[in-house]
Amino acid sequence: MNCLRAYAQLVRLPNVFTAFADIGLGILATWQLLPEDLPKDWVWRALCLLAASGCLYCGGMVFNDVFDLEQDKRERPFRPIPSGRISRSAAVLFGVALLAAGIGCALLAGRRVSGWDRSSFYVACILAACILVYDGWLKRFWAGPLGMGACRFLNVLLGLSLAPNLGWPWGAHLALVVGVYIVGVTWFARTEAQISNRSALAGAAGVMVVGLLLALAAPVIVAEFHLGPRPSILFPYLLIGLGFLIGFPVSRAISRPTAPHVQKAVKQAILGLVILDATLASAIAGISGLAILLLLLPALYLGRWIYST
Repeated sequence: MNCLRAYAQLVRLPNVFTAFADIGLGILATWQLLPEDLPKDWVWRALCLLAASGCLYCGGMVFNDVFDLEQDKRERPFRPIPSGRISRSAAVLFGVALLAAGIGCALLAGRRVSGWDRSSFYVACILAACILVYDGWLKRFWAGPLGMGACRFLNVLLGLSLAPNLGWPWGAHLALVVGVYIVGVTWFARTEAQISNRSALAGAAGVMVVGLLLALAAPVIVAEFHLGPRPSILFPYLLIGLGFLIGFPVSRAISRPTAPHVQKAVKQAILGLVILDATLASAIAGISGLAILLLLLPALYLGRWIYST
């Protein structure tokens, strides 16, 4: 049991549901806007995409700790690798297996009677490469948040790989909203284990706000290209509610930029991604898009025992 908990902590298990939320957004958008383009076995393909995203996300978390071992020895000695509960070599093998499984599941998602659709496979391969580049090199530079935003952008596109041409152009806008939001969250979290710079935190919060403002255009852009269901009447209120939900802890962290305050704000912002995905889905699929919010239940439950930042 302790071994399983160590591996759950290594992959930051509560956060994997945010990756599922990205895929759910892509699947719901395709289901509502392009139902005629979905294959008969689209449910199987959707499950494969969920598995692919989960494996890629967890693999990225593993390599994050593998590459950060020396830093974690100083700042997070309780993490599974620096504490000795999981060896670095075992973590590397686990991470490789997860990334390979993610790419394999994406390949299976393209299996059709008439042949193979490799769009999911290609997106997964690019996403895996971006994860390794970010974990191993990019996050140590100013462009690190952009790299993480690109990973989330690609994760949404993975969910949209059920659609022809990845749902261009409305699909790209949905992915951009999530990507920009995560750029802000990643920037905000860059120095979460120590005293943070107030100006940097304020700038990161501004980027998160830009992501939420971009979300306002989603119903308009979708309506230009498809006559889908009317957006949920709750859409703008959910967006405003999300702003307040992450705004309060973010404001407290900016006024008192200590590690506990910043980490609490980061955790709230990460879970807020599920709400953002659900809000975007409600702008396209109507009230049914809010089903994504159910992913908050296991994320919050597991978060009571497993450290998620």
